[in-house]
Amino acid sequence: MSGGILGLVAAAGYGVDQRLRAELATPAAHRGWRLAITFTPTAARWMAAAGEIDRLQSLTDLPVRSTSRLPTDPKPYPIPDAFLFVPATANSIAKLALGIADNQALTALGEAIGTPGVPVVIRPQADDAQRGHPLWEAHLETLLGAGVHLADGSPDEPWAPLLDLVEALAEVPL
Repeated sequence: MSGGILGLVAAAGYGVDQRLRAELATPAAHRGWRLAITFTPTAARWMAAAGEIDRLQSLTDLPVRSTSRLPTDPKPYPIPDAFLFVPATANSIAKLALGIADNQALTALGEAIGTPGVPVVIRPQADDAQRGHPLWEAHLETLLGAGVHLADGSPDEPWAPLLDLVEALAEVPL
């Protein structure tokens, strides 16, 4: 494989087990990205139950992750050149905005946000009640202020166009 590393991060939102591989991972791999796929713990359970972990692993030479490494283990790859977080649940957005890195997915994203030159694109997936929480807008403003790119949309909108956005932001020849 050639090209840059795309950090593809997913939380347990509607459709992740059916759409992530078809709409993002496979097209990204065909575009030349090396995929660094990381799931929140619940998303990992969903993906494992759907048989998606092995299918996704077949698209990349990097480990598909959901748990942290031991302190004695080397990092499995350098920080990716760009990140795409889809779907990003209200829970994960709140934690990320507050700097809570209580799982491997949020740890990777938190490091990316703190690394100059690494674009992070997030597709929020939250219903009206979650978006009505008094801190929802503040969390989004915090992330925007940190340089994150929000690509909000309906949960039914295609995810594939997000690859065009992340590629426009990334400075990596593919």
